[in-house]
Amino acid sequence: MARPVLVIGNKNYSSWSLRPWLALRMAGIAFEELRIPLYEAGSKAAILLHSPAGKVPILRDGDVTVWESLAICEYAAELAPGAGLWPAEPAARAHARAISAEMHTGFFALRGSMPMNLRAEGARIPIAPAVQADIDRVVAIWQECRARFGAGGPFLFGVFGNADAMFAPVVTRFHSYGVALPASAQAYLDAVRALPAMQEWAAAGVVEAERMPETDAVAKGARAHV
Repeated sequence: MARPVLVIGNKNYSSWSLRPWLALRMAGIAFEELRIPLYEAGSKAAILLHSPAGKVPILRDGDVTVWESLAICEYAAELAPGAGLWPAEPAARAHARAISAEMHTGFFALRGSMPMNLRAEGARIPIAPAVQADIDRVVAIWQECRARFGAGGPFLFGVFGNADAMFAPVVTRFHSYGVALPASAQAYLDAVRALPAMQEWAAAGVVEAERMPETDAVAKGARAHV
């Protein structure tokens, strides 16, 4: 039986691609990876061959096509129900879905000021009030989840799940831009970064040949503030 195919963008930059890639890996779901470099001549046309939405990531599994990060994570949970991508307890599961949706639809100041860029390690930026508010909200989410639901392990709900996959790009941002965190939040960040799958993704991302000038310019400007 053919494996699902996950269409992704650049590993150095594509936060949306990281999320389902990590969820699939952590769930033990075998899949093929098709990387389409973004923002190059022909990128859009290549993506449109897989989904009319014209954006990555996209999961193709036989005659099933799922073209959005959180939806792919949901599909992964159905493919591997024993992997625990959503908590078993209803209240915890509802909370995990709520914070995943919040991550999916918000935090625009943080995204804009700290674009995902694995090669930006060591960059520092002035943190505007709106960005700090986003950082504070992320930290509050992490701390609440760890306090209420995290007794079974180092992740938001103890064991790794889709909520962790949704926040994984923020982990890379906080690390790259040197965001100072409370000890509990830093411990969570370290646990996510220590995952072999995260290390595999990061190692591949930093050696990619492609460059996105706008994102790299943010990192270059950030280093000027060190």
